[in-house]
Amino acid sequence: MNAIVAVDKNWGIGKDNDLLVSLPGDLKYYKEKTTGNVIVVGRKTLESFPGGRPLPNRVNIVMSRDPEYSRDDCIVCRTKDEVLEKIADYDEEKVFICGGAHIYNLFLEDCDRFYVTKIDEAFEADTFFPDLDELGYTVDWESEVMSEKGIQYRFMRYVKP
Repeated sequence: MNAIVAVDKNWGIGKDNDLLVSLPGDLKYYKEKTTGNVIVVGRKTLESFPGGRPLPNRVNIVMSRDPEYSRDDCIVCRTKDEVLEKIADYDEEKVFICGGAHIYNLFLEDCDRFYVTKIDEAFEADTFFPDLDELGYTVDWESEVMSEKGIQYRFMRYVKP
């Protein structure tokens, strides 16, 4: 299983249920990696997508602890076990954990690969991703440095130690 995330220098991922910064190159990378695959998100993350709708051309699985929460346009699960049951039908390499922080933390140990957009800037954040460098994960691929809107970033793939 994979996780995909954009982080700043301090491993910040968001503020007020929004991205820290919107970089077209990162959004394109996210789309390339997840299109045709399965994404697992929390309810707040789903609601932060354009129009609050599931992303097209993907199997959207949303987790919500609210027993009243339901949607016809995606798969709703209440527990981690229920998600694991649903994704068992798919190739694990095609499953991406996509946030928010609670969902990332819940599935951290289940992921083998982490597609991380590392943004070379520190933003004011209220939500963070675990620091994979401190946890001993290994970078097995990284892109060249890119620049948009005066912000430098690179794509990196971390693997479990």
